[in-house]
Amino acid sequence: MTTYNPIDSASNANNPQPTRPSISSQSFLYPHHSPEIATQLISTANSLVHPRGRGIYATDETPEAIETRLVAAANGGDDGKDVKTFSEEEKRERRKRWRECLYESLTPEHISGVIIFSETLHEFNLAPTLQARGIIPGIRADTDSQPLPCSPLEPATQGLDDLLPRLRHAYAAGARFAKWHAPILCTSTSTNSNNTTGPLPTQSALETQSESLAHFASIAQQAGLVPIVEPDVDFSGDADLARSVEVHVRVISMIYARCAAYGVLIEGTLIKPSFPQPGLKHPSRSTTSADDIVSATLAVLARSVPVGVAGVVFLSGGLPDSTALDYLFLINSRVSSLAAEGSASTALSSSPYTRLPPLSFSFGRGLQGDATKRWVEGDEEGAKRAFAERARACWAAVCGK
Repeated sequence: MTTYNPIDSASNANNPQPTRPSISSQSFLYPHHSPEIATQLISTANSLVHPRGRGIYATDETPEAIETRLVAAANGGDDGKDVKTFSEEEKRERRKRWRECLYESLTPEHISGVIIFSETLHEFNLAPTLQARGIIPGIRADTDSQPLPCSPLEPATQGLDDLLPRLRHAYAAGARFAKWHAPILCTSTSTNSNNTTGPLPTQSALETQSESLAHFASIAQQAGLVPIVEPDVDFSGDADLARSVEVHVRVISMIYARCAAYGVLIEGTLIKPSFPQPGLKHPSRSTTSADDIVSATLAVLARSVPVGVAGVVFLSGGLPDSTALDYLFLINSRVSSLAAEGSASTALSSSPYTRLPPLSFSFGRGLQGDATKRWVEGDEEGAKRAFAERARACWAAVCGK
């Protein structure tokens, strides 16, 4: 194995220098990792979560999804409202200007990186706009999902076949990290009369999605990109909080077991998990407190995320903006409080939660909801202000403020 001393400094302008102290101990690499690439991967991964408070803006929706959200923002929830229609060329220009509007105003104090869709990277060529502001561009790597043959209710993420050339193309266009989304269905341990396959996820789904995430991570690093693995556990079913915790721990543990098998450099990775929570169809949904969600989330991370992972960037997962922000604040406040108690104590042991990686955000709708409404009304400056306020609120939540 190759040895090297990773240096937490940027190798170019696309990787702003993190404030995390340099690692003094020697690390050991698999033969397929060069010291130079390993240093770059670790530096970029750390830059995405340091200094504390910075997080990732997720703008990796498909063109169709962007159009749907712009239309929804324009009609304000009134399905009968007469909304202007656009030609395909006008839609394309509108998507480009929507992205440019916010990209041109992002501040690296609050936003470290942006996940972008292939159209935005290759056709709109907006990576230089982000780089000029000291923000790291990233690319969505997965394509779509297809039903799992042995369990058609469950999705299996696609996109591995041509992944390496696509990611090398993205690297050449300015991307320095990549994200792969893997949805995981989650239902009760009790028999569901509407589900002939029994409780979800099935073992086949867990193995398929964890395998694809690990395979993606290894290919991303081969292309020089930091992989962000995103196991998105669904909460639309009837699972209670304990079942959600169980599924989160199982899938995340399986992902990292497969990453080890593929020789992934864990220090050069991030994870983008969902918050464990009861399903929308479970009666405890309305009575589960935010403190319960925080305790469940911290338990999941402590039990399943290796200490070498550079950071955790939560997805909002369809939660109301204020709810996702509350969870982010309470989780970081809890960790900070435990760390303070540990430093003031003479006890030899401390909470495992104080040894977790940085806990930040990778929000899409949770950042741009208000900005979208203002933008479709023609108020670009108002959209920029609304986004800036939301980004600062997320930054403050990560800092426990």
